[in-house]
Amino acid sequence: MYPAAPGRWPVRWPGSGSRRPGVGSSGSSMPGTSESRVSAARGRRRGAPASPTSGVCRHTTNQRVKEEKQASLERRRNLLRAMLQKEQEQLEAELREVVPDRATLASQLVQKAEELRTARDERRKKLAQELLREHWKKNNPELREVESALHKDHVVSQWQEQISEKTQHEVAEQEEKRRFETEYERTRKEALERIRQVEEKRKAEEHKRGEDLFKQMEELKLREEEATRLKKEQEALLVQQWELENLEEERRKVEERRKKSEMGYFLIRQYRAQLKRRAQQVQEELEADRKILSALLEGEHEDRRMESTRRERAVADAAWMKQVIEEQLQLEQEREAEFDILHREEAQRVWEKREAEWEKERKARERLMHEVLVGRQQQLEQKVQKNREAQEELLMRREELIQELELEKDIRRQEKDSEEGRRTARTQELNAQVEQQRQEHWEEQCQKEQDEERDRKALRIQEEDLRLEMLRIAKKGYQEKVHSRPRSAWT
Repeated sequence: MYPAAPGRWPVRWPGSGSRRPGVGSSGSSMPGTSESRVSAARGRRRGAPASPTSGVCRHTTNQRVKEEKQASLERRRNLLRAMLQKEQEQLEAELREVVPDRATLASQLVQKAEELRTARDERRKKLAQELLREHWKKNNPELREVESALHKDHVVSQWQEQISEKTQHEVAEQEEKRRFETEYERTRKEALERIRQVEEKRKAEEHKRGEDLFKQMEELKLREEEATRLKKEQEALLVQQWELENLEEERRKVEERRKKSEMGYFLIRQYRAQLKRRAQQVQEELEADRKILSALLEGEHEDRRMESTRRERAVADAAWMKQVIEEQLQLEQEREAEFDILHREEAQRVWEKREAEWEKERKARERLMHEVLVGRQQQLEQKVQKNREAQEELLMRREELIQELELEKDIRRQEKDSEEGRRTARTQELNAQVEQQRQEHWEEQCQKEQDEERDRKALRIQEEDLRLEMLRIAKKGYQEKVHSRPRSAWT
């Protein structure tokens, strides 16, 4: 820390105690000693042997570094000394300004008092001029007339402005009303358009659902007609099956009668009559088989629209059997005619021969008729089974269609209720909006009317006050006013 010069303030370096940077407690630094210690320490850490040449170079380098550091230190000291000197001078100047001497202070006080006296006189003079001018303005009749005329013109202009503002206000109200009505009409049309679009969409959906429902009803009707047809077909098949069973029963009865009559004729041993009767029996059997086959052919022709390969084969077999039986029936009729000319021995021989042929033919017919009847029975059973399956499928589909129709009815009822609720809600919302807008418009109109009435009332009061004041002034006449002397804050 440097000793303070006479008349100067001592300076301390902040954050450094009482020492300056780069200066020891004794006022000097020892860079050479520290550098030598650092160099020696570095040499010891390296552990390399030092040659005489390297020692000389190192000594020269260290000396140059020391000189440079010493020069840098001197420059910093000079710079700091100059900065301290400048700062000391600034502080002395500030002290002289803050604490002036007595002569300067006295002159400043005199100057300040003179300035205050001059300002007070100026204010008094200005106030007196203003008071005189105000007195002249108030007591001059011409100025009063001009002022009254100006006031009247002002009142008239204000009245005209109020009328103009009222007219503009009414025009603005009409414009606002038209705008409100236009906005309301536009909102109403948009709402109606949205409702119309929603209604059209709903009608289109209902129309589509109606078409689907009509198709489902038509399908249900067709299914019911198909079920009725299948029931009738089933009844017809059952009738055919019953007729077929009756035909088989009839053939069985004919066969039993034949056997019984054959046994009786065998006992009687009347060959000729027996041959004739046997021929008649064979003819009856053939005729019965022909009727059965005719009935089968008629049944097959009725089912021609549902023909199959197997059915065609069965029809062909039945037709062939009918033709064979007709041919055999004709042959038996010819044989019966031959029996009348036969003798007893020849009749017995022919009987035995014919009986063997008849038995052979009968077995063949039995086999063929059995095949035909079994095939027809199988066809009938297949038809009955298919008919039953078709009826079950129709019944299931009918139940599904009925459930779909019930579900569609429920959906339409729910949609109708929902649409009715939405329509009611929209109507209520629109009514509420319209009512709110009307209420707001009415309140705004009432507020405007109240404001206008208040303005008119204030204007009437102002005009009445002006009229009364003018009457009072005219009645009182001119009176000179005495103004008191204004007080000053400095006296």
